[in-house]
Amino acid sequence: MAGSAQLNGKGYEWKKVRIRRFVTGWVNYFKLADMKTLLTAIDEWLRVRPRTYIWKCWKTIKNKYRNLRKLGVTQRNAGIMANTRKGYRRAADSPIVKLAISKERLKKAGYTFFLDCYASVKV
Repeated sequence: MAGSAQLNGKGYEWKKVRIRRFVTGWVNYFKLADMKTLLTAIDEWLRVRPRTYIWKCWKTIKNKYRNLRKLGVTQRNAGIMANTRKGYRRAADSPIVKLAISKERLKKAGYTFFLDCYASVKV
C-alpha cells in the first residue's frame, strides 16, 4: 500500500503526516475530556479517508482487481468491487474494501487514528 502512487502530486507519506499532525493536535487539545465513544465514531469516519486515497490511486479496473486479490479478497468479490460504478468514497466504505484495507493494515502502514493517540495521552 505504501508505494510511489500519488494523488494530486503528493504521495501516501504526505497524507500520513497530515493526518498524524491533525490527530495528535486535536487529541492533545481535548485530552482532559472523556471522549472515547465520540472518538470511536470519528475513527470509523477517518479510516475511510485513507481507503479512499488508496482506492483512487489504483485507478484502473485491472489494478483494483489485482490489488484486491493481493490483499486476500476472493476472485468473485474482487471482480464485483473492481467493476463497481460507485464513487471513490462510497466504494472505499464498502464491506469488501474494508475487509481488504483493514484497520490493522492501515495501522501497519503508518496511519495514526484518534483512539490510539487518545490511549497514549489519557492517564
